[in-house]
Amino acid sequence: MSGRLSGKVAIVSGSSSGIGQSIAVRFAEEGANLVVDYRNHPEGAEDTKKLVEAKGAKAITVKADVSNVSDTKMLVDQAWEQLGSCDILVNNAGIEKGADFWDVTEEDYDAILNVNLKGAFFLTQAFVRRLRDAKRSGRIINISSVHEDMAFPHFSTYCISKGGMRMFTRDLAVELGPLGITINNIAPGAIMTPINKSLLEDKPKLDALLKNIPLGRMGKPEDVAGLAAFLACDEAAYVTGSTYFIDGGLTINYHEQ
Repeated sequence: MSGRLSGKVAIVSGSSSGIGQSIAVRFAEEGANLVVDYRNHPEGAEDTKKLVEAKGAKAITVKADVSNVSDTKMLVDQAWEQLGSCDILVNNAGIEKGADFWDVTEEDYDAILNVNLKGAFFLTQAFVRRLRDAKRSGRIINISSVHEDMAFPHFSTYCISKGGMRMFTRDLAVELGPLGITINNIAPGAIMTPINKSLLEDKPKLDALLKNIPLGRMGKPEDVAGLAAFLACDEAAYVTGSTYFIDGGLTINYHEQ
């Protein structure tokens, strides 16, 4: 296949739906072969696999819980064993749970930090170790959030995890640069995905949000996927340690109602 990612292999964690699925399909359009990771939704992963294959690319599905360190290593190993290498990692898997700060339980704190931050950390570590051993360059793209920088009351655990991802990216840009490995964040704002289902069904809350977005609409998963494709390709070879906000202007215009 021809394309900006022709001959590349990419892992997209949490790619059974939403932004992850859209990124996987866009990468396939650009010529990459895909490792489709899922935790709880095998049917969604199969859908992603079919969409990828419809673009002429190869795809495998792997059940791996990124909050489990042994699963992160297995996920990377499967890419190398079944597809021959792994050049691109997208840390997309993420969860959120709303609660007043004083009501957050240790169980919920651990669940969110383990997926959003620990998962990205150790999956990236496994990815980098294989590249380093093979003396190959690579691309890491983290799906962060506008809340790596912008307060989100009642979602303290989510904000902490994304704030950590911001510093993780900046630190690794320095440490991994000499290996020829770049790392960047994409920080989406309000995107139409399953995680925002309750918002989309609450018209007053949705209307209030849209008033804060200069472009006047929510984003689409495809908006994020287009930026991810750029960051994964050779055109972005000199880009590392950066966060790209993709939020319709929300961050610079936001104010509480």
